[in-house]
Amino acid sequence: MHQRLSSPLRWAASVLLLITAATHIPLVPDHLAEAPYIGILFIALSVVSLVLAVLVVVADTAAVWAATGLVTVLAVVAFVVSRTVGLPQIGDDVGNWSDPLSFPAVAAEVLAAVAAVAALRRRPAHAHHHPKGTS
Repeated sequence: MHQRLSSPLRWAASVLLLITAATHIPLVPDHLAEAPYIGILFIALSVVSLVLAVLVVVADTAAVWAATGLVTVLAVVAFVVSRTVGLPQIGDDVGNWSDPLSFPAVAAEVLAAVAAVAALRRRPAHAHHHPKGTS
């Protein structure tokens, strides 16, 4: 059975994941036309972010928090790669650090990743079981 972490950050993380999805959904049509794999990745990121936004509140387990951290860090890494060395079919994004949706997206993703690390580090005291007679 997976133990709930009861993180006080779960609602904030949920909102940040919703922001992540909301900032990528409007970009899907253009990216499906220009670089279909990016459009598909944006759809996947949006769907996963929406699912995690719910799970982080209702399940609040280490696995959900770990997935939240992984997904959001990967999104930030992909953004940085697309703006530095570039990605196939969207080379024109190199150096384009000022796209209006990138600010809320990257901010939400970084903050969600930080929340995930904080939630995983703050395990409840009863999560560490010691057999009777040991410390």
